[in-house]
Amino acid sequence: MEQIAIDVKSEIGVLEGVVIHTPGSEVENMTPNMVQKALYSDILNLSVAGAEYDQFRKVLEKVTNTFQVRDLLCEILKNDKVKSGLVHRIVDHERVESLRDELLDLTPADLTTALIEGVELKRDNLSRFLSKERYELDPLHNFFFTRDASISIGNQVFISKMASKVRDRESMIMEAIFDYHPSFTAQTVNPLSSRHLCKDFSFEGGDFLVAREDILLIGTGSRTSPKAIDFLIDYYKKERKTMHIIVQELPYEPESFIHLDMVFTFLDKDKCMIYEPLIMHSSRFLTIHITVDNGKVKIAEELNLPVALKSLGIDLEPVLCGGSRDIVSQEREQWHSGANFFAISPGKVLGYGRNENTMQEMNNHGFEILRAKDVVNGKADINQYEKCVIAIDGAELSRGGGGCRCMTMPVRRAAVAW
Repeated sequence: MEQIAIDVKSEIGVLEGVVIHTPGSEVENMTPNMVQKALYSDILNLSVAGAEYDQFRKVLEKVTNTFQVRDLLCEILKNDKVKSGLVHRIVDHERVESLRDELLDLTPADLTTALIEGVELKRDNLSRFLSKERYELDPLHNFFFTRDASISIGNQVFISKMASKVRDRESMIMEAIFDYHPSFTAQTVNPLSSRHLCKDFSFEGGDFLVAREDILLIGTGSRTSPKAIDFLIDYYKKERKTMHIIVQELPYEPESFIHLDMVFTFLDKDKCMIYEPLIMHSSRFLTIHITVDNGKVKIAEELNLPVALKSLGIDLEPVLCGGSRDIVSQEREQWHSGANFFAISPGKVLGYGRNENTMQEMNNHGFEILRAKDVVNGKADINQYEKCVIAIDGAELSRGGGGCRCMTMPVRRAAVAW
């Protein structure tokens, strides 16, 4: 496969490359007492979630270049220098000194499995025997949400500083992939050396939406802190170009509001999906427009995201998550990632079919609803439709706390003719 130069300047441009991770035993090995630590809403049934994910994966494989994290990681670990550097970094960060030599001795394939699926605790002394922990190196339960650990913005990949330490290894792996895998030409930006780095410094990919080459939408709440956005302001001040950063405050509870893409996503050049009670009606949670222009910074409050975007020439008609019938439907479907859509091209998106009121609302706005299995089997051709939503059977996947956008990390999109 030819090398891909990272280039993401919108949320909706024709998808030309995406990184995904098919969930494996790291998901199945979860027990009830691990749910909170793993940041999940519930325990997933892998056989059901796996079948749903297969639909999602096969749709993406049909329309674009897909890259699996497991394959990419295994390939870079064949380089002894990369392998050694990554193992030492992970061992030091997670304080698992006793595993250092064991991990270094593993083959690339076995090390890939260990770094993703975890290493069980050996009960070979009293403290280990009495330990309530099952793993010495924890499984990466959340890694199938590839959106969060790294972010493509323009031709750069920003390496996320995760809000929870249990996810730090995901960022380390993604940084190694983009630094060393021959499939990608990328400049990685890691904030770990930033002067803003402190205890409450964190940012995750689900909070970042690339509206246009010069416009970023960023959610700030439980996963992305204001300090991290300050880091970006500083970064773009040095770049000496004009950037608009529109920040949306998010509630810390309930957990379904963890990222901006759980309440707002782009569907087309002129349409967006919103969770209306937060995006349109909440004066408690501010929308703030930061303009970085040739080293100067201006900050002002906006009424809401659509109004802020309209002032910059992007006029969007909102489609309501859960439909417009009642607040209960909106709350229920937002909880199950009903606002979390992923565009494969302008007007063609993927979402969970379980959110029936949201799907009906999409249909009311001109989107043909296609079942993912029909697209995969060739019974439905997305090229025949100007606008369509490909419905994934997400009844089980959604219980992990994320949707189709959460499960994708785009690396290249075609330019959009605005």
